[in-house]
Amino acid sequence: MFLKGRVCIDSRTKRLASRLKPGDIVIIDHQDLDEVAGKMLLENKVKAVINMASSISGKYPNLGPKILLDNGIPVFDEADKNILTKIKEGDVVKIRNNNLYCNKEFVLKLKMLTREQLNSRLNIAQRNLKKELDRFIENTLEYAHKEKDIILDKILLPDIKTQLNNKHVLVVVRGKNYKEDLKAIKAYLEEVKPVMIGVDGGADALIEAGYTPDIIIGDMDSVSDIALKKCKEIIVHAYKDGRAPGLNRIKNLNLKCSIFPFPGTSEDIALLLAYEKKADLIVAVGSHSNPMDFLEKGRKGMASTFLVRLKVGSKLVDAKGVNKLYNTPLKTRYLLALVCSAFFPIAIIIFSSPQLQQLYRLIQLHLRIMFGI
Repeated sequence: MFLKGRVCIDSRTKRLASRLKPGDIVIIDHQDLDEVAGKMLLENKVKAVINMASSISGKYPNLGPKILLDNGIPVFDEADKNILTKIKEGDVVKIRNNNLYCNKEFVLKLKMLTREQLNSRLNIAQRNLKKELDRFIENTLEYAHKEKDIILDKILLPDIKTQLNNKHVLVVVRGKNYKEDLKAIKAYLEEVKPVMIGVDGGADALIEAGYTPDIIIGDMDSVSDIALKKCKEIIVHAYKDGRAPGLNRIKNLNLKCSIFPFPGTSEDIALLLAYEKKADLIVAVGSHSNPMDFLEKGRKGMASTFLVRLKVGSKLVDAKGVNKLYNTPLKTRYLLALVCSAFFPIAIIIFSSPQLQQLYRLIQLHLRIMFGI
């Protein structure tokens, strides 16, 4: 095997999306590569993936590596992290017989993830899943008890300019099937024109679909500068003690923002903001709503999400899977019935008009002469 390409490096795979070009070779540090990351790498047409962690450890059945291998993209696993001392972003590297070269110099021997290894680890992961889910649920319940104030106490909300009162609010997360779900509710978006909130990279998902986010909420670790400059309002997710790692980025871009301290996820605070600001309906796209989603994100539990969903549930509609409900393939018999029904009135008009009957006979005669019938 021989591969050559420009290197793109990031420890956070989701941050690569805005920088990737077709043919790139990516270097990541992503334990248990999830489905969303796998699809993102595939859509950006990367040539190969070098992972400094295990792309599938057998902890749970993550599908990222399978997506890549199924589409002919080689995955090299558990690369020595010293690789970053010898290769930098933008370098052109070559992979020949699993040996990595940069500037004609040997860097290290790579270990390719084979189909047999993948299938073996998926089988282990399936057997291990019950134990992982048991641990996950216990952790969720334990922390839900500690964080019950999310429901009981009054939340200190940031002051925002965007009016949400009595409006529909769309909350977009760049999660599973977010593109398909956005397409599935396109008619709703054009007719109702809800307030649009992008959660980190969800803002770029809105822009890709042709919309402009009204609000961006998040840690600011996976949203593009373009999205931040286009949106109308920015809310930086902070820890409960007020520390906000994403604040420096906003200041460096000379943009204004509000701070929202909260112990849960950025997705949680987007839903809470809409609910507490009296939104009439909240529509979630690409959201994380089950334990498998959170296992893929490497979270130990979903206590805050469980409590937030419990609180906002009366106003929340999850668009996940809407595309599967409505995107049914057009069956042949339905198409034939449609054609026949369309032809029926035309046939009546032809046979009730002498002039059209004459035209029909001329066409019929012409066809017979043409085909020698």
